Amino acid sequence: MTAPRQGFVVWLTGLPCSGKTTLGRLVAAELGRRGHLVDNLDGDAVRSRLSSGLGFSREDRDTNVERVAWVASRLSRAGAAVVVTLISPYEATRSRARATVEEHAPFVEVHVATPLAVCMSRDDRGLYAKALAGELANFTGVDDPYEEPADPELRVDTEGEPPEASAQRILARLEELGLVSGEPAA
Repeated sequence: MTAPRQGFVVWLTGLPCSGKTTLGRLVAAELGRRGHLVDNLDGDAVRSRLSSGLGFSREDRDTNVERVAWVASRLSRAGAAVVVTLISPYEATRSRARATVEEHAPFVEVHVATPLAVCMSRDDRGLYAKALAGELANFTGVDDPYEEPADPELRVDTEGEPPEASAQRILARLEELGLVSGEPAA
């Protein structure tokens, strides 16, 4: 009988439309191909299922991040590779998320450091335009701050490379940290 794999959390943070969801899906799919039990906690899905009653005040955003961190910690404790794709705009709240997860498993922060202008050009839902027009309050990057991570395990800029290359850099960092092997499971 093989020993269960160690669980861990890959936390992708960045501005809206930076590419977190796309990268999260690519990384999760590859982790699954390599034999990991994987769960992907995406910001939009979490908002509609786990945090539907929350708004976008700082307190509500913090509560959302704390809920996701708690769920991720439980899944990773059970051996899952958890890919979180969440704006999580505040450094202090991300630090608390790290502490929650690290009680049970490694936490790998990935800053999806795509420039604001690129994020705005990718916005197919028109959220940045609404925020700039004053129709949408507390929008990260417009009238609510995004505090860049001071010392993430990895930074990727999806403006300068295709998503597949960024995902491969994330996987390579997980390999360097000893969390995944470079080979698919037998």
